[in-house]
Amino acid sequence: MLLIMEPSFYPNLQETLDSLSIDQVPGARIARLQLLIEAINSQITQNRPVRLNFICTHNSRRSMFGQCWAQAIAAHMGIEVDTYSGGSESTAFFPAAAAALQAGGFQVTKIQEGTNPVYAVKYAPDSQPLVCFSKTFDHFFNPTSGMIAVMVCLDADQNCPYIPAAAHRISLPYEDPKVSDDRPDQVAVYAERSLQIATELTYVFSHIKSGN
Repeated sequence: MLLIMEPSFYPNLQETLDSLSIDQVPGARIARLQLLIEAINSQITQNRPVRLNFICTHNSRRSMFGQCWAQAIAAHMGIEVDTYSGGSESTAFFPAAAAALQAGGFQVTKIQEGTNPVYAVKYAPDSQPLVCFSKTFDHFFNPTSGMIAVMVCLDADQNCPYIPAAAHRISLPYEDPKVSDDRPDQVAVYAERSLQIATELTYVFSHIKSGN
């Protein structure tokens, strides 16, 4: 795997990345994260591209967090990966999730309106934007083989036991921030889940070998 040059991040995102502490990752989560570390390192050892597809039921919240944070954190650490997201069904990128990424420092721009709007998400002025919209995990935007499927919700994990395109399938569930929708603490809950995922992915990428 080639190391890539770290881009110049948006200042607010750089501040967020600098604030993440892997010491805060609970021991109970580390065993799950270790499986993802081993899957990524296996791809690197075999000189295969690392393609991460974050999957939840609706591809609206947690999987979007996973896709965007993984791409930014890997770039921050100079590791070459491609990230994707999908669901067992498509709905829409939930506005509160997009707002949480924006609050974390990403530039989030809606580029297409509709019931399933399309967003461009960037972590640096010169970065290629992630094109984010709700889609199924087997949508043509996503890899057709050799990917690492990261199941970020229990429902998708239980109802999608087999992902045909996956070289590795990792169960890494998170509590759905949807539980806070329309509550006074909605913004805080979405921010907490976004940063939890960012922190755990920082732990993962801090344990990835560089390759040759």
